[in-house]
Amino acid sequence: MALKKVLLILSFKLILLKKAQKFISKRTFKRLYFYLLHVLCLLPLILVKFSGCAGNNGIRYETNNLDFKVRTDGTIYAAHQVQIPSKQTMFMVTAWDHQALERWETMVRLLVGEKSQHSGHKHQNSNGLRRQKRDWVIPPINVPENSRGPFPQQLVRIRSDKDSEIHIRYSITGVGADQPPMEVFSIDPVSGRMYVTRPMDREERASYHLRAHAVDMNGNKVENPIDLYIYVIDMNDNRPEFINQVYNGSVDEGSKPGTYVMTVTANDADDSTTANGMVRYRIVTQTPQSPSQNMFTINSETGDIVTVAAGLDREKVQQYTVIVQATDMEGNLNYGLSNTATAIIMVTDVNDNPPEFTLTAYPGEVPENRVEVVVANLTVVDRDQPHSPNWNAVYRIISGDPSGHFTIRTDPVTNEGMVTVVKAVDYEMNRAFMLTVMVSNQAPLASGIQMSFQSTAGVTISVMDVNEAPYFPTNHKLIRLEEGVPMGTALMTFSAVDPDRFMQQAVRYSKLSDPANWLNINATNGQITTAAVLDRESVYIKNNVYEATFLAADNGIPPASGTGSLQIYLIDINDNAPELLPKETQICEKPNPNVINITAADADIDPNVGPFVFELPSVPSAVRKNWTITRLNGDYAQLSLRIMYLEAGVYEVPIIVTDSGNPPLYKTSVIKVKVCPCDENGDCTTIGAVAAAGLGTGAIVAILICIIILLTMVLLFVVWMKRREKERHTKQLLIDPEDDVRDNILKYDEEGGGEEDQDYDLSQLQQPETMDHVLNKAAGVRRVDERPIGAEPQYPIRPVIPHPGDIGDFINEGLRAADNDPTAPPYDSLLVFDYEGSGSTAGSVSSLNSSSSGDQDYDYLNDWGPRFKKLADMYGGGEED
Repeated sequence: MALKKVLLILSFKLILLKKAQKFISKRTFKRLYFYLLHVLCLLPLILVKFSGCAGNNGIRYETNNLDFKVRTDGTIYAAHQVQIPSKQTMFMVTAWDHQALERWETMVRLLVGEKSQHSGHKHQNSNGLRRQKRDWVIPPINVPENSRGPFPQQLVRIRSDKDSEIHIRYSITGVGADQPPMEVFSIDPVSGRMYVTRPMDREERASYHLRAHAVDMNGNKVENPIDLYIYVIDMNDNRPEFINQVYNGSVDEGSKPGTYVMTVTANDADDSTTANGMVRYRIVTQTPQSPSQNMFTINSETGDIVTVAAGLDREKVQQYTVIVQATDMEGNLNYGLSNTATAIIMVTDVNDNPPEFTLTAYPGEVPENRVEVVVANLTVVDRDQPHSPNWNAVYRIISGDPSGHFTIRTDPVTNEGMVTVVKAVDYEMNRAFMLTVMVSNQAPLASGIQMSFQSTAGVTISVMDVNEAPYFPTNHKLIRLEEGVPMGTALMTFSAVDPDRFMQQAVRYSKLSDPANWLNINATNGQITTAAVLDRESVYIKNNVYEATFLAADNGIPPASGTGSLQIYLIDINDNAPELLPKETQICEKPNPNVINITAADADIDPNVGPFVFELPSVPSAVRKNWTITRLNGDYAQLSLRIMYLEAGVYEVPIIVTDSGNPPLYKTSVIKVKVCPCDENGDCTTIGAVAAAGLGTGAIVAILICIIILLTMVLLFVVWMKRREKERHTKQLLIDPEDDVRDNILKYDEEGGGEEDQDYDLSQLQQPETMDHVLNKAAGVRRVDERPIGAEPQYPIRPVIPHPGDIGDFINEGLRAADNDPTAPPYDSLLVFDYEGSGSTAGSVSSLNSSSSGDQDYDYLNDWGPRFKKLADMYGGGEED
């Protein structure tokens, strides 16, 4: 209240000074105005009690604003002269209790108010001064979590200065009041006391921000809403929780003390700024406790596990199990909460054990001339991790194999070294090898590890002698030889060498390939002689070379053999006379520019071929009389007629052809020349070609006359056939008895025949049921093969089993029915009787024949006319037939 009075007095004086500005000098006014304003702004009379922290009980206060400090009794004061640019300032005050190891924080807000008074009245009105209500500012409220009550528990009382003048109703809003979670806090609307209704959980929510309201009975706002900050004080109600229950780490064997291994981490849900959430780590147990029970240590604050002792050896201990404990309250085992986790530490392998041979010397043997053969297996021991670069062995030959006959390969499963032959060895050159081998790991040895002397060993390899095949020192042997050498000529000695110098063996020779069978070889010494005359022009010669293959075999166990090839280059000699080309040609009977070009072919080669000499023989004399030959060059000549005319025909002209060999060879060849008449173009005519074939003019005329007579006969025959065909169409009813199908009955004189022997179908003789085109015909003479028109007469039915005596009656009845039939032909015809009608059971003539015996009498048929007489003659033969 005193502070308010001072502020009012100073403010009143400033107003009076402004009123009296016109009565004083400007300089004096500035001095007095700034003096009063400075005093007003620098009043250090702000006294605020710190709620809940007063007293002198070992609590220490701190602020985050250097302009203000807090005394031991909780009084806040200005540390020096302060100019507040705005109407309020806020800062944080922290209280420390070193005995209970607790800390509290609260927010302080200082308000600076300045009101002017324009009149000298002391009562308050709308233009008067108003007091700043200090009690309406509520400091932050601290509530411990997990409180046991009783509930509701009072936190603070809110009160307005106007509650003595009017009735005021208080309320709170915000999260925890009218917003979820609902009804955590409540307030008495009359007294303004605020309560917490249940235990708080800081891990669920650490602070609340509410707003308090003051209204009159009509709901009108009496005071502006104020902020309420409620902080939940942390209690140690959560244990540290490890992120993993099992941690896996590794460390190299032989690591020095202080080597990092792994980090374990535990989280505490409590406040990490207090001891409740400050976690500390320690190792509880280590298994196994070898070579020391304290091989590892852990950083109590970070959880880093490091080695603390030397002696890690994977070959002795491959894994450690460490139990780690995390405790809050900064590791205080008496008050803090704890939890444990397992750390599994694998000791990783390093190459600290070099491989060692199990033996100092290894034996082996290998047959000569063999490759890719394993001759010895080298075994080593290595205590490092199997199938790792620290364990994998690498072998190397350091001496004893200057020619590189051997190599050593590593078996990936057993780690053994396989000494393998990569270059064939020769018993006659080396009977044994003494190798020095060395072994190391794929990975280099760890620092400080020395290679032992046992990493080297000796390998003794014995070479076994085997029977090797003889070989010809000069394979594909080539010799030059003139063709035509006589049979039995010795060419050369084609001998083989047996590489087995230490074996007493004999070599035998034989032919393997001799296409023309021209050669022989001595089985003992390999001498080759000719078995026939070698001819360069033979089909077995390719590019003047004849090739034969011979076999050389020893008598070893088992026998071995080798082959050799002999190539004979045959030198040509003049042993083939030239041949004239072409063999046949033609020329006009009268001389013209057309001539015959001739040449010669010789089986020999240069210089035993051209240039050739062409000449005509003197005998017979007609050759040179009729023909002449002119040489064009060394290989070609021209043959032409010497006389003005030569009768057409084929002439054989002998010509002597001589080559250029030494001595030269010649041969008389005959060329057939066809002399023929030619047209204006110099080409033989067709008749001329025939005449040239050797026929005279009379013969040609006779051939032409025969061809004309033959063509005339063919033409007459065609005309006669067409005329006869026309007569047949004109007289269709006059059927030739030879062509009439009715006369087919004559064939039944073949006993055993009948209808089954006929190739035609008798049903084709029947007329179709519908004959409209016939019914519409005009009356007149009809064809014998036409079906009767109109109602069909009732012909007699033939008995199923006929009797020879019934045949006459059957025929008479048929004739009678035919005479009474107006549609029947004007003359009798057996064709009518062949048609049996629909459903007729009468048999055909063939059945009549088949059912009659050979001794029946058919003479009575002679009385029925010439046609029946012929039938009687055919069937009346009886047994004579």
